[in-house]
Amino acid sequence: MWFIKDACGIVCAIITWFLVFFAEFVVLFVMLIPSKNLTYSLVNGTIFNSLAFLALASHFRAMCTDPGAVPKGNATKEYIESLQLKPGQVVYKCPKCCSIKPDRAHHCSVCKRCIRKMDHHCPWVNNCVGENNQKYFVLFTMYISLISLHALVMVVFHFLYCFEDDWTKCSSFSPPATVILLILLCFEGLLFLIFTSVMFGTQVHSICTDETGIEKLKREDPTWEKTPSWEAMKSAFGGPLSVTWLSPFTDLSCQKDTSDPVPMFPQGEIIEEDVIEIPLEPH
Repeated sequence: MWFIKDACGIVCAIITWFLVFFAEFVVLFVMLIPSKNLTYSLVNGTIFNSLAFLALASHFRAMCTDPGAVPKGNATKEYIESLQLKPGQVVYKCPKCCSIKPDRAHHCSVCKRCIRKMDHHCPWVNNCVGENNQKYFVLFTMYISLISLHALVMVVFHFLYCFEDDWTKCSSFSPPATVILLILLCFEGLLFLIFTSVMFGTQVHSICTDETGIEKLKREDPTWEKTPSWEAMKSAFGGPLSVTWLSPFTDLSCQKDTSDPVPMFPQGEIIEEDVIEIPLEPH
């Protein structure tokens, strides 16, 4: 299983899960369980818990999925020969992880690997967002924004209910504790609704424009043929539009690799040059 041993990322991931469980606690034990309306509690409890489960599952998949790491130490003569490159073609070696960098790959100083179609390194999922886990990151931001919005709506309704009724009867906690917990949940929900909505929008835009965040940041001129927006979405989410787009439990199996298998750990010595040009064939 892929897992980055970065202290900052691990702490951020733990905080993420803690905040989701805090929201669960307030929603269930402050607002829904004490409610006199059983239908209201069951419907909202089912919706909120389902979205929270999908958010945490998406977070886990984004965190523990290889984002598209290039094998370390494959910058060998044997590996380059196995690529069957054309004469005059140039390939680049990453001096940090000694790997041959595919097109659109960038080195991540936290993961200590070159990542294919790297968008950015996100400490909240303790991982890079790349071609293999971008779907799960998009789903994570979407589900977090949805539960944040849902929590805010329920907080508003609960405040209105408590103002109309006796505060001592609208919650199993004391009125001061109830107000503090609701304000904390409101602040958390508003903060993460804004943050994850923006991230969701930028990620979808990045997929549709076929340009990663790091490519935009570095203002790299596109040397690749851009994929149409809908085709890019199907590639990122694992196939034609279906309910599986919303599932963090489905793998990205829309495209099959028809290329010849290349050894994961090619034998041979690491070449010294960072820029390798395939020699022209003698006439």
